[in-house]
Amino acid sequence: MDTKFYKFSRIIVTFLFKILYKPTIIGGEYISKDNSLVLAGNHTKWLDPLLLISSVDRQIHFLGKDSLFKGITKPIMILMGVIPVNRRIHDKNALLEAEKCLKNGSVIGIFPEGTINRTDDIIMPFKIGAVKMSNDTGSTLIPFVITGKYKIFRKGIRLEFLPPRKISSNLDLENKKLMEDISHKLEEG
Repeated sequence: MDTKFYKFSRIIVTFLFKILYKPTIIGGEYISKDNSLVLAGNHTKWLDPLLLISSVDRQIHFLGKDSLFKGITKPIMILMGVIPVNRRIHDKNALLEAEKCLKNGSVIGIFPEGTINRTDDIIMPFKIGAVKMSNDTGSTLIPFVITGKYKIFRKGIRLEFLPPRKISSNLDLENKKLMEDISHKLEEG
């Protein structure tokens, strides 16, 4: 499932992020090297997936809107292992593809808000996909929180991974708990 293009791109992205944004990463020890993981957190800017790529030493298969799979970005999305999602419907194909990756021991990156939060609310309601795929595949869920600003040549952006958890079959409760944990961290920071 991992691609050479991703590995090469990760080297470049990591180098650029360390120089341009000097991110602070907390909780990286929670990212295991060998089991399937669902990374789920808030979405602040289009740079967020790149921040995660630069911070995790495994290939992350992100779920991305299907409009990214047009024109010049289409081959890049495919080579990076991004899974297209039709956000206009409840896209079961995207969920099945993500679960297939997880069953192969891969890492899925997802922003449960479904889009960049451009509201005045600290966080938007979470869609249930992250906890569902984690539960359906027995994968570990690792919440993350992005705080601060992307400031060129200055520290400002921070990525914190929260302790890993296994998801119970009460998906609504688990989704609410995930959203609350991330909201509380955002309020702190």
